[in-house]
Amino acid sequence: MAADLSTIVKAYDVRGVVPDEWDETLAELFGAAFAQVTGAEAVVIGHDMRPSSPGLSRAFARGAAALGVNVTEIGLCSTDQLYYASGALNLPGAMFTASHNPAQYNGIKMCRAGAAPVGQDTGLAEIRQLVEEWSESGAPEPAVTPGTITRRDTLEDYAAHLRGLVDLTSVRPLNVVVDAGNGMGGHTVPTVFAGLPLDLVPMYFELDGTFPNHEANPLDPANIVDLQKRVREEGADLGIAFDGDADRCFVVDEQGNPVSPSAITALVASRELARHGGKGTVIHNLITSWSVPEVVKENGGTPVRTRVGHSFIKAEMARTGAIFGGEHSAHYYFADFWNADTGMLAALHVLAALGGQDGPLSGLVAQYDRYAGSGEINSTVADQTGRLAAVKTAYESRAGITLDELDGLTVSSADWWFNVRPSNTEPLLRLNAEARDETTMAKVRDEVLNIIRA
Repeated sequence: MAADLSTIVKAYDVRGVVPDEWDETLAELFGAAFAQVTGAEAVVIGHDMRPSSPGLSRAFARGAAALGVNVTEIGLCSTDQLYYASGALNLPGAMFTASHNPAQYNGIKMCRAGAAPVGQDTGLAEIRQLVEEWSESGAPEPAVTPGTITRRDTLEDYAAHLRGLVDLTSVRPLNVVVDAGNGMGGHTVPTVFAGLPLDLVPMYFELDGTFPNHEANPLDPANIVDLQKRVREEGADLGIAFDGDADRCFVVDEQGNPVSPSAITALVASRELARHGGKGTVIHNLITSWSVPEVVKENGGTPVRTRVGHSFIKAEMARTGAIFGGEHSAHYYFADFWNADTGMLAALHVLAALGGQDGPLSGLVAQYDRYAGSGEINSTVADQTGRLAAVKTAYESRAGITLDELDGLTVSSADWWFNVRPSNTEPLLRLNAEARDETTMAKVRDEVLNIIRA
């Protein structure tokens, strides 16, 4: 009987519970399918610190090598370090991680050479089909000459590449607290920050895929409480938190207050535009703040709005030749990083901006944080389509309202906007709202939630 992969093959990656939903046997078939779909002569593979990651990664390598593909294993790495290897070596890549999911989960993020995304429309559907077929009929016929499996350390080269993109040599000394959440930031931060004028206060740098201190998801306010407290105790200039595979970063200011990822997007966009002579396209998804396109325009750039999700951002980056892209989920994409997302490079930009002037981070980001936002609010609903239609009905006939359905439903007026979109994987509707003041935002938020949860 063929394996049913519908629960683990998502829109952009593979993710599920090990060994209940997938295991090393399936990982080996995924490796063979990845080799066949990409048609590559060689691939690069990395993995995070989860207990199941080394075994799954090696099984994937065996599957690819059996079809004659040469495999370079870079071992423990962050997801953006795998993207670096894919770009620098010009090879398709596979990263074994479940990002911020609990310890029993694992997954695969795959890319083509140059870190180009692999999603449902760019190879993932074909990979799933092959794995399902082979799980029933048996593994494909091996090549006459199997591929080789070799090891390569890319950490120093990755760190040097990032430091070459942001000049921190002349900034004032900064005291920075970093919470790695027992994830891969504990592996990459010491090497990337080495030699920079930073007094590093590490938190939870021990690699531990069971996440003994807190979930490695800094977008959940509960998971940055320790960081906020430590920043205040240390009198630090700022705090930075990374998620489990260290491709996202979240920032808190010197008072321990969270800095909106939209404000970070605007700040980095202004720096990238300045570096490109005040010209360039910047991609932002439709739940980032009004501040982002405003700042982009003020700095001479062209903002382009897109759907939520890294495959959409990367596709628009490639289509438009954009220099930078940002999402409100704290993913940041750079043309100088093969259009891939790297939280570490965004963190270096924040450090350079802060250290290049004398004021505190709260003052620096105030110019980029202009509106009141709700953050993302999830509601469990039995009928996503029906509740979304109810929201549309409630607003479509009101004066001064515009609606668009690029991704879910976005409703806008002169003083506020909100977006409601369904989850691809869970029975949830996700609400993001923003207004020119807190009172208006709260009124809009509560009104929409009442409709969603009716």
